[in-house]
Amino acid sequence: MRENEISNIATLPTKYGVFKIQAFKDGDKEHLAIIKEPLGEIPIVRVHSECLTGDTLGSKKCDCGEQLDYALKTIAKEGGLVIYHRQEGRNIGLFNKVNAYALQDKGFDTIEANHQLGFKADERTYDVVVKILKHLGIKKLKLLTNNPKKLESLQDFEIVERLPIQIEPNSCNKDYLKVKKEQLGHML
Repeated sequence: MRENEISNIATLPTKYGVFKIQAFKDGDKEHLAIIKEPLGEIPIVRVHSECLTGDTLGSKKCDCGEQLDYALKTIAKEGGLVIYHRQEGRNIGLFNKVNAYALQDKGFDTIEANHQLGFKADERTYDVVVKILKHLGIKKLKLLTNNPKKLESLQDFEIVERLPIQIEPNSCNKDYLKVKKEQLGHML
């Protein structure tokens, strides 16, 4: 990444605690590193994919907001890093995500809805995550994830441990979580 694509570091006081934040431009997307020092030699890292409906609006269709909440609480307590990965709706964008929701309302599961719209089940890439971790000097980490694709995408780093995020399903997301587990291989 070029220097003009990386912001200065700022302080961010939150309901979870005080973090440092830094933004990273990647084309037309801007990603965020949310850092709780000390990072240590082997920090806990959460790569959290943007989900406006879950993270901000408290949607019960997914477990995204609850995962972000868990990650920020964990990082605030133990130190580490959350990378807020701006690839909404598994990188199909908010507009298409709402269209996928409408298809889900008609009985399609999350993967079928993406396919109906002409997308793969998951369109995300993780190149910028690799660049952010390298910029921050991270070589080893404990990865807070249930997603095997995130483990595979970070092969440039020594993943010392995978830390699961256990979220209780609700009546609105139990089928969604079942699809994530059975079709996308998430370790739930």
